[in-house]
Amino acid sequence: MMGQARTRRIRRGFEVRGVVQGVGFRPFVYVTASELMLAGRVTNTGAGVVAEVEGAPEAVEEFGRRLVADAPPLAIVEDVRTFDQPLTGATEFTIEASTGGGRARTLVSPDIATCQACLDEMRDPADRRHRHPFITCTHCGPRFTIVTGTPYDRAATTMAGFPMCEDCRAEYEDPADRRFHAQPIACHACGPRLELVRTDTAVPVTGEDALRGARELLAAGQIVAVKGLGGYHLACDARNDDAVRELRRRKRRGDKPFAVMVSGLATAGELVRLTDDEEALLTGARRPIVLLPRRPATGTSGGVSPSVAPGNPDLGVMLPYTPVHVLLFGTGDDPPGPDALVMTSANLSGEPIVTGDAEALAELAPLVDAWLRHDREIHVPCDDSVSRFVAGAELPVRRSRGYAPLPLALPFDVPPTLAVGADLKNTCALGEGRYAWVSQHIGDMDAPATVEALTRTEERLERLTGVTPGQLVTDPHPGYRSGTWAREHARGRPVRTVQHHHAHIASVMGEHGLGPDESVIGIAFDGTGQGTDGAAWGGEALIAGYKSFSRAGHLGYVPLAGGDASVLRPYRMALAHLRAAGIGWDEGLPAVRACPPRERDVLAHQFGTGFGCVPTSGMGRLFDAVASLAGVRHTVDHEAQAAVELEGLARAAGPEAFAPRDRYAFGLPSATSQGQAVADPGPVVRAVVRDVRAGVAPEVIAARFHASVAGLVARFAEICRERTGLGVVALGGGVFQNAVLLDASHRLLTERGFTVLRPRLLPPNDGGIAFGQLLVAASG
Repeated sequence: MMGQARTRRIRRGFEVRGVVQGVGFRPFVYVTASELMLAGRVTNTGAGVVAEVEGAPEAVEEFGRRLVADAPPLAIVEDVRTFDQPLTGATEFTIEASTGGGRARTLVSPDIATCQACLDEMRDPADRRHRHPFITCTHCGPRFTIVTGTPYDRAATTMAGFPMCEDCRAEYEDPADRRFHAQPIACHACGPRLELVRTDTAVPVTGEDALRGARELLAAGQIVAVKGLGGYHLACDARNDDAVRELRRRKRRGDKPFAVMVSGLATAGELVRLTDDEEALLTGARRPIVLLPRRPATGTSGGVSPSVAPGNPDLGVMLPYTPVHVLLFGTGDDPPGPDALVMTSANLSGEPIVTGDAEALAELAPLVDAWLRHDREIHVPCDDSVSRFVAGAELPVRRSRGYAPLPLALPFDVPPTLAVGADLKNTCALGEGRYAWVSQHIGDMDAPATVEALTRTEERLERLTGVTPGQLVTDPHPGYRSGTWAREHARGRPVRTVQHHHAHIASVMGEHGLGPDESVIGIAFDGTGQGTDGAAWGGEALIAGYKSFSRAGHLGYVPLAGGDASVLRPYRMALAHLRAAGIGWDEGLPAVRACPPRERDVLAHQFGTGFGCVPTSGMGRLFDAVASLAGVRHTVDHEAQAAVELEGLARAAGPEAFAPRDRYAFGLPSATSQGQAVADPGPVVRAVVRDVRAGVAPEVIAARFHASVAGLVARFAEICRERTGLGVVALGGGVFQNAVLLDASHRLLTERGFTVLRPRLLPPNDGGIAFGQLLVAASG
């Protein structure tokens, strides 16, 4: 009988790869094996999680099914490899210490907002973690920002320096506990400590006194640096105009909008309009900043300060995602804190977020009145993510905390490759096999500190993924610092270049899983990117696959004089478009009045001779021009400021302003010697000028212009379909961050029978371009 029983048992191993460490996967395996009466073991390795189970064949089969079907909510199972093993006669299931064998390939989960179970405990006076500022469990809390190595265990995190007390150790070692192997586990007795350091006193305060002091400072209109998950924030009362204006002055922020953290959904509902989809995005475990249409100020509250987001139709809103944030609002406390806080990255404009405590004391001293900090180190800087909901799906604007470093599936195998992105909104990407890892947001590469941040980010990503790139890929623009970085760090490896707009379209193709031999109609609209003819492209219709692309059409060229000078002064682009459209520089036009007479003389000379000019087809530059022509915005101090304000006006005009009969029309088609359809912006510019002179409201002009650009997208697509028979359109480039334009373009294309691919996992702007670079380089 014993021999017969033994023949009815089998032993099988399962190697699980993906996001399976730090998300409760081993206790899930333990519980699953126990329910199925299986013996064996489970451990973390550098490659993932390995489980070995022994028992009845049908139970082992069911175990394998549940590994994928019933995985914990934060887990992402990418691959399961099985292997048969000889029976050992095991009678129990054990969770063993992690091993470092194999190549590191498993990434930890992104940082996740505090779960409801932890919040309930934190608010329960009878719970031992009542009001604990660092409460966490297997299902929430810091992950990516505290990890120092793999496998993901406490010793490989910045919690390694906090020995667990007996109570925490018991929970940590109990497979039935929600905190089993929750690496950031802590409590009042053994965890990190809060401390408030003020500029007006030499004696810091800790614990509840620190929280109370920070709330009092914020309520009094002071500015406090708050240490979060991925770096410090600068916080002040968002309803206090003096405080917000002072923060803007100290940070040298210009008019760039601040994000606002609110105490809860009720406060959010006072400030912005929310759909069910937007509420789900706002309250989800990732907790991004969500761009939402603001409500008019009503009642006595008056909304937030006008200085929070001057001229912007939207408000970037987020909910608390750490216990410290929840306690900082002090709901139910006496006194409570403000219910809406500006919560912006702690840095000087253009530089990376501050993470270190000594760095914060030194660099933030001119900016703040106090520091609310703790002694848990931030190992990986990670800004807040920014997103919005458009045309039925999430549209990322900045992919960082809560999203990175989740891997993205690739539609074909790629060799070990590093893509370094572009110079604006830089991210880098590592790829090998069927997966790519796009880094968190790094920033604009115009500061040496950001270039250094790229170095550190890429090194960490290599260590965590185990990918050692054999080639690098970058943008061909000769002046890009990202390209210089790639060449300086090549160490004998080949450095390939991928055209900017080709990369935009390839990124969208890749995230939608298109195969290596498929092609699409690509509409790439942005401000500028190096073209193959030396011009500054940005209004492109492409026929694109991964291996190659051809330019099927583009916005007609106008001169871009002085590069960044024209980007920062939209009136210069307005004058360029007026000249190209054959319209004199009449001082009755707002854009002409905005340009000083001496500058007009210089521009006239440049446009006439071509000196200091490069031709541009940038759609972003046309948005700038129309904003100035309509009197909306003549100068900017941050990217896309004029376009964002124009979008807000278009939205305010209402749907009737988008009627097809009122839409401006581009001149199409005409063709160059290469057979490209050239969209002449002249008719649109002339129509805008007629409306301006007729006193048409800027809101109506903005709506008609947006409708005309959406119409151009559809017309470009039709021309390309007529030539190629293709029916799939991919929309990429920073202009498609514009919700009004993306929604209108999506609708027109769908009505005409096109399949529309738009970004959903990565930003349409340059934050997603590294992914496209990687795919193009790997397919060539």
